[in-house]
Amino acid sequence: MRDAEWTDAGQGWRGAEASLRLSGWSRARRVVVLRRRLARDLAIEDRGESGQPRLSFTEVQDDVRLYEYGVLVTSLDAEILTIAALYRDRADCENNFDELKNHWGWGGFTTTDLKCCRIMARMTALVYDWWSIFARPFRDRAEPDKHSESITSRPLLLNAPARCIDHARQRRLVISHHHAEAGWVERACRNLAAFLHGLRLTAEQLTPTQRWYRILKRAMRRYPHGRQLQPPDPLPAPA
Repeated sequence: MRDAEWTDAGQGWRGAEASLRLSGWSRARRVVVLRRRLARDLAIEDRGESGQPRLSFTEVQDDVRLYEYGVLVTSLDAEILTIAALYRDRADCENNFDELKNHWGWGGFTTTDLKCCRIMARMTALVYDWWSIFARPFRDRAEPDKHSESITSRPLLLNAPARCIDHARQRRLVISHHHAEAGWVERACRNLAAFLHGLRLTAEQLTPTQRWYRILKRAMRRYPHGRQLQPPDPLPAPA
């Protein structure tokens, strides 16, 4: 592939292709090699005389070209740009299943009762969906269009011990957050509390369905693009 013609593959990647037949393959197959130049510092594991691993960092100079590679074996006839885009889309879908299995316990069940397994799988998927929706407003300040895995969002939003204080017929909940990002988490929680307080003030004028749709609009405000969510049309009465 040294003399191959590299073409644009999107998102900073470039690709080249060749035909390859490995031992055990019945025929030659199309191979697409993707590469993207690294423009950031690298972490290197170094083992000294003591044998203990040490991590050090090296700066990537302008006169040094370092690449990360991806190799795809495919039977598609599409151009390299299309194949690379399809592969990235597939990887994005697989990331959700990987998170469900490794972070949410969807990797397997200890019972052979199929009905129980289906119920637990659906409950896990439901909790995963609602947690993803709940955590989205907290990502608005950084990467609002990027999904945040629970392995980072749960410690950020849940590891905050609280203490209930009763004084002068008033009850206060004091939350202590020790995370490095506690500042913007506090601001996001205050904004959310202000929204719920305003919703409660106007709750008497709204039906339960209208209140629910305002909460959904708040949680998914990046999708309707300012439009008000409306309840679906009622199903026709059975004949």
